Amino acid sequence: MSAAPAQPALPIRALAEFLGTALLVVGGVGTAVAAPDTGTVGIALAFGLSLLVLAYTIGPVSGCHINPAVTLGALVAKRIEPVAAGAYVVAQVLGGLAGAGVVLGFRSADPTFDLAADGLGTNGWGEASTGGYGIGAAIVVELVLTALLVMVVLAATARTSNAAVAGIPIGLALVVAHLVAVPVDGTSVNPARSLGPALLSGGTALSQVWLFVVVPLVGAVVGAVLHRVLWSADGGHAVTTATPDPTTPAATERTARH
Repeated sequence: MSAAPAQPALPIRALAEFLGTALLVVGGVGTAVAAPDTGTVGIALAFGLSLLVLAYTIGPVSGCHINPAVTLGALVAKRIEPVAAGAYVVAQVLGGLAGAGVVLGFRSADPTFDLAADGLGTNGWGEASTGGYGIGAAIVVELVLTALLVMVVLAATARTSNAAVAGIPIGLALVVAHLVAVPVDGTSVNPARSLGPALLSGGTALSQVWLFVVVPLVGAVVGAVLHRVLWSADGGHAVTTATPDPTTPAATERTARH
């Protein structure tokens, strides 16, 4: 059994997570803010395609979590060490803020833009929901869709043979999440994506952002646990996993039991 290449140092991996999260926000939130006429489908594709591209760009470096919920799911699934998970989350939150700053920067060049009135692709319920949905609906979609996303990430990257194409189902899962939830609450499933725009927008977005941090993290745990239960049905057969792949780095090739 040949050893896999050594993974990059943690600071390099954290830098990749920072850049990846920033670019996800620029691609997804930037589309929602600068090109709202694309509608729900256009915004969903912008997020999903951004994640797909980034999976192949920084996946070999950091695993391309670019989402604290995915990192938490990986931690629960024992795909990442706690110290690395903490560094990833800090980098992701800072990246989300940086990406939101870039979006605000180019959007502010439009003299008709009003941050208070037009928003910055923030999430919300009630009056902040484009469909007028309440807090209950926001909790349900964020919990269910984050669990789905984390399950897809863990399942798609569970076997070495899947690594080359794992970015495709993961990106499509993010598209589906946005198709469902954009009319409900703008779609988070990613605390870092929500925190950046909310911090720069303030007001209602900032007062409601707690939901888009807490609920996706709970959904991540649910998704990781469900993945473990479902994969235990394979009888515990050993499968060989190696990195880099689009979700989880490891220093050497290893044999894991699911």
